[in-house]
Amino acid sequence: MVVYLVGAGPGDPDLVTLKAIKALKKANVVVYDRLANEEILKYADGAEFIYVGKKAGEHYKKQEEINQILVDEGKKHDVVVRLKGGDPFVFGRGGEEMLALLEERILVEFIPGVTSAVGVPTSVGLPVTHRSVATSLTIVTGHEDPTKSQKQVKWNFNADTIIILMGIGMLEENTREIMRYKDPKTPVCVIERGTTANQKIITGTLEDIAQKNIEPPALVVVGHVVDVFKEAREKEVSL
Repeated sequence: MVVYLVGAGPGDPDLVTLKAIKALKKANVVVYDRLANEEILKYADGAEFIYVGKKAGEHYKKQEEINQILVDEGKKHDVVVRLKGGDPFVFGRGGEEMLALLEERILVEFIPGVTSAVGVPTSVGLPVTHRSVATSLTIVTGHEDPTKSQKQVKWNFNADTIIILMGIGMLEENTREIMRYKDPKTPVCVIERGTTANQKIITGTLEDIAQKNIEPPALVVVGHVVDVFKEAREKEVSL
């Protein structure tokens, strides 16, 4: 028995890896997330599908329940695939699932996925680092579990580029805090539903981005790499 923790990528089903497809093809059961494109499930023909999606304020299954599902299915079947949006270990709670399975002596294998933190900006031509503009990068969650006894998120405001995942609900609060350390005119780019047919790109600055019409899921890129992106788009128009 083996449980594969598999990254499904940022949304475009063509960005799933060949190794992930091979695991899906031999799966008896697939346990999948809300952000994992359901089109990828076609590779697991004949498998049982278990949906365990979560979004802010609306959890179909709590994390503890998901852990138990993986343990139960892992004990019953030869191959279980846990399909997670992005990469399993980038704010995907894959580490918690790994430890729960290993505690029950269930073999776990890992298949990385294209994380939205880098894959989504890259897909639109927004470099998260750029020589002479950005040589440091911070990826941070913009939403922390409100039930925690104390905050754990450590923001690195000195990074040239800040990428915020799951931060739309707290966008005004987060940008206000960043402006304590960075110029309010610092450029910002928000990408909704990146790499999908419904993708939307919104640009602005730290001082005005929160006033724009933005819907989750989306990621936020803060820094002068956004200027590089804008320059590239202007050049594309002239081609």
